[in-house]
Amino acid sequence: MTEIHNKARIRWACRRGMLELDVLFMPFVDEAFDSLSVQQQAVLQRLLEADDPDLFAWFMGHQECKDPELKQMVQLILDRVRV
Repeated sequence: MTEIHNKARIRWACRRGMLELDVLFMPFVDEAFDSLSVQQQAVLQRLLEADDPDLFAWFMGHQECKDPELKQMVQLILDRVRV
């Protein structure tokens, strides 16, 4: 799969059922996806496979993600949004 198709698929997966998640994921993918390493892109894809309630809890700080790679990606997205 080409990089463009992969980005399009990731972008589609960013469309969640919760507006709070959409406003985090969509700008991040639009602005930062191309600068991520292949490994980080794979972690982002894995993060997007998580359920919305878990994602919401992790991003809002209500719960800590147990997976260190996913936790790091959550923090990367949050740091990017705060800038």
